[in-house]
Amino acid sequence: MQKQKLVCTNKKARVNYEIEETYEAGIVLQGTEVKSLREGRANLNDSYATVEDGEVYLHQCHIGPYPHAHQFNHEPKRSRKLLLHKREIKRLLGKTMEKGMALIPLRLYFVRGKAKVELAVARGKKLFDKRETLKRKTAEREIERAFRSQYR
Repeated sequence: MQKQKLVCTNKKARVNYEIEETYEAGIVLQGTEVKSLREGRANLNDSYATVEDGEVYLHQCHIGPYPHAHQFNHEPKRSRKLLLHKREIKRLLGKTMEKGMALIPLRLYFVRGKAKVELAVARGKKLFDKRETLKRKTAEREIERAFRSQYR
């Protein structure tokens, strides 16, 4: 397994969406964006990806400005192209055409010096689904706690 340097995660994604598949995609960045990412100046909240003209784009991903760049800085919320194989793009296009499916970035990280995004094909959860998941997790936690206290 390769060494990964995690930049940021989308914590709300697993709460608001039911993840079906994940893909690793490269991301096209400018120089100041890479430097900002290395400092951890990124936010994936409210970001999403779309398939447009056979290419995948990441929208609303905030990469903060690099403080030492001055006038050569990048726009923080610009759309960024994602690098995937053509067959993966076709598969993503088919999946996102289904009702209720979306492309959501889960995390942003570096592998061998290259910035990567983990994309998920996800279905939005309804409020009652979120409550059900929360109930299930608390029940599992209580069962685990009971087992631990029983075997002490």
